[in-house]
Amino acid sequence: GKGAAEPGWGDPTCTTPPDETFNSHGIDLVRRDDGRLQLLVIQHGSREAVELFEVMGEGISWRVEWRGCVPAPPNASLNSVAAISNGDFYTTQSTPLEPPVDFSKSMPRHVTGHAYAWSQSDTSFRKIGGTDGAVPNGIVASPDGRLIYMTATGEHSVRKVEVATGRELARATVDSPDNARWTSDGRVLIASLARDLTGEDLGACVSIERGACSIPFKIVVLDPDSMTIVETLYASDGAPMGAGTVGLRVGDELFIGSYHGDRILRVNLKER
Repeated sequence: GKGAAEPGWGDPTCTTPPDETFNSHGIDLVRRDDGRLQLLVIQHGSREAVELFEVMGEGISWRVEWRGCVPAPPNASLNSVAAISNGDFYTTQSTPLEPPVDFSKSMPRHVTGHAYAWSQSDTSFRKIGGTDGAVPNGIVASPDGRLIYMTATGEHSVRKVEVATGRELARATVDSPDNARWTSDGRVLIASLARDLTGEDLGACVSIERGACSIPFKIVVLDPDSMTIVETLYASDGAPMGAGTVGLRVGDELFIGSYHGDRILRVNLKER
């Protein structure tokens, strides 16, 4: 539903729901301190913003109602978001809006962005030190909000950064890492594209109108304490769906999304 703005849900100056040109990107779901479920959605359509929705329902009947938004920082194209229960969140700027970054030849290797912290208490963004990187992408935060784990696709790295100080505590090497998600046992799933992305790869996937990309990928398990890859949970040669960019484990199943395509991959881990 359209819903209406509520105090404590984002920037108080954001009072109007997004319109029909809504274009979603990264998402996160958090149980707020007041017990309500908040879905955060980055969108690039009617505005550059983090849109905030309340998720309501039970069983197989669910709905979302818009509750507020946070306009993106100036000239920032945001990618992923990681929420904290107190209303704060962290987000990655993959690239600036202007000048646009050229992806036509390859994945950029130079610094194109960084991570931001947004605070509900003073409704403002601040850049997190130690996060300048080549195409910052996925991000997850420790439950207390003290640490973030940020992928930088263009430099094959996952960084562990202390938010308050901007100190990089450790770095893992992962091939073209994309999105990151926590598992129920406190490890981090990283979607890893299995080769350097060329402009041809990116163009071929974006241009498809039906079907799926065929870029090989893996879903790997990162130990956040040692910052080492401890397991490959799933590997694909590109069929029946390639270019996996996020993996979410629910029990003995793995759900995998792509940055372009018409399907979600559902893997029964018991049968592997």
